[in-house]
Amino acid sequence: MKNNELKVGYLETYRADECFGCEACIGVCPHKAIAMVEDEEGFRYPVIQKEVCVNCGLCNTVCPGHNQPEKNPAIPMVFGGHIKDDEIRDKSTSGGIFSAITEAWCKEGNYVIFGAYADKLEIFHGYIEDIRYLDKFRKSKYNQSHVGTAYQDVKRFLQIGKRVLFSGTPCQMAGLKNVLGKQFKNENLLTVEVVCEGFPSPLFLRKYVEKLQKKGSQVKSLDYRYKNSNKWDFECMEIKFENGKRVVRDRWFSPFWVFWARRLMSRPACEKCPFRTPQRVADITLGDLWGVQKYCPELYGGNKGATLAVCNTDKGKYWFSHTKGNIEGHELDFNDALKYQRPMRVIVPGSPDRDKFVKDLKEMDYDSLCKKWNGKEPFRVIWQKYVWGSNRQVVALYNFKKRIKRIFSI
Repeated sequence: MKNNELKVGYLETYRADECFGCEACIGVCPHKAIAMVEDEEGFRYPVIQKEVCVNCGLCNTVCPGHNQPEKNPAIPMVFGGHIKDDEIRDKSTSGGIFSAITEAWCKEGNYVIFGAYADKLEIFHGYIEDIRYLDKFRKSKYNQSHVGTAYQDVKRFLQIGKRVLFSGTPCQMAGLKNVLGKQFKNENLLTVEVVCEGFPSPLFLRKYVEKLQKKGSQVKSLDYRYKNSNKWDFECMEIKFENGKRVVRDRWFSPFWVFWARRLMSRPACEKCPFRTPQRVADITLGDLWGVQKYCPELYGGNKGATLAVCNTDKGKYWFSHTKGNIEGHELDFNDALKYQRPMRVIVPGSPDRDKFVKDLKEMDYDSLCKKWNGKEPFRVIWQKYVWGSNRQVVALYNFKKRIKRIFSI
């Protein structure tokens, strides 16, 4: 394909809202002519090295921003529940069902597992060939991963007959599918995606960490979804320091969650994400079982974490059926689940104040930024979340009514 025949996309327009950062363009380039470079907000974008590029056009061909791969029809099997192993459930963001699926996949041997892992604040895609090291892929990472050579590695492993499980975000699944082509349907490949609400600005997180490190110790690790003694739905953030100290904030008192929820600092392309539909690219979609207290309170499980699993293909359903001995829960109605899974049904645009916020983010220190943009939660919200009306209270009332009904039915 000649340069004048290339489809219009980010690599020609350089519009930020046309690039998801999936790195498919890098994964397909045979000349290593593309590198990811950060912009002022901390988001990474592909930049072509003109002296190396031969204008073959492969990068534009695989870009899911303007060449979306075919999705699976929305006739899924939907399940809500958690893994039976309490230790794994506690280490997981929600209910640990990713671990149950991985265990089922690995029982037949000859496997490779791809996933995202954290190195302090940075997130990278990598692989393991021994399930004993699966712990490195657990927990949610709200920063975008460096995909690196992951797509090429998947292709290489499939070519030598390895059984590959690849986990990632919806845009990474689209990127992988475009890079692999027909190989994406290989029976030796199982794809497991996470429900994604977009990526927040790395610049904000860095400013937050810089403020904390001024107290005298470097950050050792960051857990975006620390359960903090069975507080799964409080979405706590925990930061550990080299000196052994730590900081824990519930989402209602965390500027990170407040700004992100208000759509003030998401990656521009995330605000137009075409993968927020019931139809998905991956074999299995996993997310938190939000709304559990309203339509399936019996699965709440003491606020220890619950998973929504959506099997989008026959392959996904087949391998999920092999987890049944290791998980607890039951099937759910897809429409009920969709009511509480906004990232699976609607595109949420950015805030009209995004440009103003980002301008301040670039220019202000952390404290000044928060003072200007982070208003205090109304007392009504605090009362609802911590005293009465919380998910715990709703489920407690459900269990109380259930016990009363049982007593009077005897």
